[in-house]
Amino acid sequence: MKVILSADVKGLGKKGELVNASDGYARNFLFPKKLAVEATDTNMKKVESEKKAVLAKEQSMLEEAKALAEKIEKLTVEIKTKAGEGGRLFGSVTSKEVSEKVEEISGIKIDKRKIDMQEPIKALGVKNVDVKLHPKVTAKLKVQVIEQ
Repeated sequence: MKVILSADVKGLGKKGELVNASDGYARNFLFPKKLAVEATDTNMKKVESEKKAVLAKEQSMLEEAKALAEKIEKLTVEIKTKAGEGGRLFGSVTSKEVSEKVEEISGIKIDKRKIDMQEPIKALGVKNVDVKLHPKVTAKLKVQVIEQ
């Protein structure tokens, strides 16, 4: 029996796939647990339209991320902090501080977890920081740390 999976089923397939399942497995397990629906013409059309909607949504999210990346790359964030001799900071500049400063300067909200800093900034100067906006889009943000 051909069925369309409504959810990922281990050993059978991923959500939205058209697969062959034995009649008993489909009737006694997949259908009662709402893991699959029978592959009729109307169900096939419904699944295709859902796939198109998901693709369109992903495409629009990608375009938004690209536009946001252009704005972020034009920014230079200045963070004032106390420093000792040789340009070493008392403490460090974290992704949370960078996120708050970007929001304060431009109004763009960036989650601190999306700011990719291998380690906090511990010295004065300019450093480029990666901001992951989308799995396919990464922007470079210029962070300038100056003495207070």
